[in-house]
Amino acid sequence: MSFELTEDQVAIRDMALSFARDELAPNAVEWDQKKHFPIDTLRAAGALGMGGIYVSEDHGGSALSRFDAVVIFEALSQGCPTIASYISIHNMVAGMVDNFGNAEQKAQWLPKLCTMDWLASYCLTEANAGSDAAALRTRAVRDGDSYVLNGAKQFISGAGSSDLYLVMARTGEDGPGGISAFLVPKDTPGLSFGANEHKMGWNAQPTRAVILEDARIPASALLGQEGMGFKFAMKGLDGGRINIAACSIGGAQAALDKALTYMSERKAFGQTLDRFQALQFRIADMATELEAARTFVHRAASALDAKSKDATRLCAMAKRFATDTGFEVANNALQLFGGYGYLADYGVEKIVRDLRVHQILEGTNEIMRLIVSRSEIGRMA
Repeated sequence: MSFELTEDQVAIRDMALSFARDELAPNAVEWDQKKHFPIDTLRAAGALGMGGIYVSEDHGGSALSRFDAVVIFEALSQGCPTIASYISIHNMVAGMVDNFGNAEQKAQWLPKLCTMDWLASYCLTEANAGSDAAALRTRAVRDGDSYVLNGAKQFISGAGSSDLYLVMARTGEDGPGGISAFLVPKDTPGLSFGANEHKMGWNAQPTRAVILEDARIPASALLGQEGMGFKFAMKGLDGGRINIAACSIGGAQAALDKALTYMSERKAFGQTLDRFQALQFRIADMATELEAARTFVHRAASALDAKSKDATRLCAMAKRFATDTGFEVANNALQLFGGYGYLADYGVEKIVRDLRVHQILEGTNEIMRLIVSRSEIGRMA
């Protein structure tokens, strides 16, 4: 594994950084304050190939690697972690359709998803089935050439604005083996949405419940075969976890850069803040921790690309480490601003609020520890 980006990867990173600098960063605070979901900006990202990052070229995708993807998501998050994270979720759905869909499904959905003319949401979590996702109760019942879905999904990013919902629903017995995956368009009768949640962060993307009341979809909406949904969901989450880890690194890097700029200008006791050795040591620790997290995420992404047997364990490790590190670095950056860091004007408090949820979603960091510990214990059995 090389620790240097290739020439192509540098070009991809620079493209994403330019988009983050020009399209995301200038608007991030306003979008957060107004709870504005910038659909036109998302479609501009789609036009640059960011709607189907690891989707095959046959259906309009960019056909990039998972390593390339984490480079992109880190760069995008330097402009706005909220929007970068939604693009990650959208790509998770598009990637699952590409990996597990049949030819008709790929032809029907992927071209629209890759351009982000259609936006997508991932619907696994329920009010009583968060960390214990295999306990979900949403049910799909076969009725002739259709399935009828009933249930509700909670904490769904993009809900109400997205055009396609990848819904995990129970078609069989209790447990993971009874779960199937369905592609549900927004205009499906019986599909509705709860109120936009009031959240600590991630305000530039809507979060709503997805409600299914006798929602009838054609049998052709089943992704793969019955009983395969939970396996699909977990495979999707391996990639989602390293994406969100990369988003944490990018957000934290932006916070650190803001702090460095501030410290070079702000004076106290006759010198700028960046001249104080105690603060220099803190900067050194923050930069070191971020570099360690970045290296770990690159390692996990490489394992996922190689289809390594250790990929799930490494993705869980990287997600736990990078999201904890990212939040801590952003929080320390806010401290370096003093009272100004607590004001919205500088954008640092928004980054802190946005990154906090990364320790919860795509599997809480407690669940990441459970995955890792089970792997370690099993290795010694």
